[in-house]
Amino acid sequence: MTTSKEPSFTIGIEEEYLLVDPETRDLAGDPPATILEESRKRVGDQVTPEFLRSQIEVGTKVCTSISEATDELRSLRCCIRDVAQDHGLAMIAASTHPIADWDLQKHTEKDRYNLLAQSMQTVARRLLICGMHVHVGIEDDDLRIDLMNQIGYFLPHLLALSTSAPFWRGRETGLKSYRMAVWNELPRTGLPPQFDSYGEYRRLVTTLVNTGVIEDATKLWWDVRPSDKFPTLEMRMTDICTRMEDAICIAAFYRCELRMLWRLRWANQRWRQYDRFMVSENRWRASRYGTDEGLIDFGKGAIVPLPELLEELIALVREDAEFFDCVAEIEHARVILERGTSAHNQVSVWQEACQAGKDEPEALRDVVDMLIEETAHGL
Repeated sequence: MTTSKEPSFTIGIEEEYLLVDPETRDLAGDPPATILEESRKRVGDQVTPEFLRSQIEVGTKVCTSISEATDELRSLRCCIRDVAQDHGLAMIAASTHPIADWDLQKHTEKDRYNLLAQSMQTVARRLLICGMHVHVGIEDDDLRIDLMNQIGYFLPHLLALSTSAPFWRGRETGLKSYRMAVWNELPRTGLPPQFDSYGEYRRLVTTLVNTGVIEDATKLWWDVRPSDKFPTLEMRMTDICTRMEDAICIAAFYRCELRMLWRLRWANQRWRQYDRFMVSENRWRASRYGTDEGLIDFGKGAIVPLPELLEELIALVREDAEFFDCVAEIEHARVILERGTSAHNQVSVWQEACQAGKDEPEALRDVVDMLIEETAHGL
């Protein structure tokens, strides 16, 4: 079971943002191409187009520390914010837009996106959602698969902390992450299958490619997957966090959890692999309730409040947080619980505006204003 070499545990973060018109508060459905051009002049190919023209994606460089990843992400957020402002637009970090209509959006003219739109039809056109992906360097192929088999248990906890998608097409959905409901319509999403080895995983990919189902492994849109481009394990379940410090907290947690699982393996132990169906139930609960109603503790056979689960997780990975010098970033999760996630804050702003006598469209514009302000917090 043991592996002779510790993984590098390098870290990289990808985020997808929405570009909005600060006057109408609606999406900039066809923003000028110069936004991408100007951004690339500043940070190179760390900025890329996304499926919809109203979206833009950034990715940090490969980082060896959380402080380095923080500096990278802050620089990228500042770049997009400033370039958007130069074009009379604003940037928001949220997994759905409170008022935008997906049916009015245009997708980016790019071979990959044209194929996605053609093959997925309305399912693809509804993808007016943004997420955060975290890559952690795990160079050994079989170790990467083994850790992927185990890490799924912890991902709903991170989703609950990240939720930022309570609205859809001008309606309060009752979910803290409606993004997950939209994402679930795509094939090959959700938790990955269990694999005995990297070879078994590659045989699955080969079968899907040879039958023409997918072009490559990037079309496996699981909540966590071996990256097809880098020797990393890529976490994809979480919403994008409106506040940057929340994003860093979640990225640090994911990295520490992987090292904790590696330590168990080094000691010829492993985290118990729970039934995928049960972990998926926690995934739903995190999407539906965020941090409010707790998750199932499979060992106790009971729903446990998230603050209690969080304290257990902090204790579980404290050794790793100390190793990576990110104890403060991990403990920031307590701040998220106390003040609420972006989803909580969005709903609160909307409710207060409605109670003050504003109609729903006006109240939702207040939500967009809050998102613009909160996205710039700490930059």
